Amino acid sequence: MARLDQVITNIVDIFMDYSEDGGKKRQLNKEELKKVFEQEMQSPELKGNINADDIEEAMEMLDKNHDGEVNFREFCRCVSVLAKCYYHKKTGRGGKKGKGKGQEGEQEG
Repeated sequence: MARLDQVITNIVDIFMDYSEDGGKKRQLNKEELKKVFEQEMQSPELKGNINADDIEEAMEMLDKNHDGEVNFREFCRCVSVLAKCYYHKKTGRGGKKGKGKGQEGEQEG
């Protein structure tokens, strides 16, 4: 399997494995999200961006529709943010260059 194929199937499979509630709508609650972070992220560069010990803060950041659970779209946003953080770490770039619409969730104050 090609690398990108593997990445995509892994994201879907991880979400489905942890959100399986016996027929209930597939979403991650706080405990399931904590398990994902603890068991599926081992790299210090990534683990440091979402602290599994402070699951309330991570949940608030990810749960854009405020329903107390993380759906697949919200989970994909999380993976994308972590990928960007890792990219910036590898390239030595800070990321915030002021281009485009800005970072999701940031507001001018």
